Amino acid sequence: MPFLHGLLLAIGLILPLGAQNVFIFSQGSLQPKFRMALPVVIAAALCDTILILLAILGVSVLIINIPVLKTILIIAGVLFLAYIGWITWRPNGLASSTGEASRYSPRKQVMLAASVSLFNPHAIMDTIGVIGTSSLHYGGPAKWMFAIACIFVSWLWFFSLAAAGRIMGKLDSGGRLMKVMNKISALLIWASAIMMIVINA
Repeated sequence: MPFLHGLLLAIGLILPLGAQNVFIFSQGSLQPKFRMALPVVIAAALCDTILILLAILGVSVLIINIPVLKTILIIAGVLFLAYIGWITWRPNGLASSTGEASRYSPRKQVMLAASVSLFNPHAIMDTIGVIGTSSLHYGGPAKWMFAIACIFVSWLWFFSLAAAGRIMGKLDSGGRLMKVMNKISALLIWASAIMMIVINA
């Protein structure tokens, strides 16, 4: 039951189209080969894993309750999201359809994926407010079964999202769809930044 609960809860939380999902999808589409999108996928999945574990262990709640640290995290998050939104909005987005994406170093891909994951108020509220709270119903092995289910969904979803993006990239030979996706992604990222300011004002 704990595993099934975690599975269904994680699926419901991760499916909505947010900045993180659009970013991973676009990278899967823009990279010339699927393996070149793996740094983005793995970084996002690891970030989600960390957030889930922190929420279940209760560490994230303690961090959020420290005013100075919370303020620093909010400012850093808004700045990161504003920057990523800007480079995504540009004509070529985070990469062009002509192969510019292949010249991004894995380090830069990881940095961008981590920032859009860790500084995403939607992801933070989901993990702390929903997953963390739901895990309080379980203890011992049951709690870890719940955690494993949530983490499993996260990894499977991000790999599937990048794979779907890769397929779409092959079909979208002119790159028109990806230009639209870049605009949508930028707007969602900026909306996340604004939401972070409003929520914590």
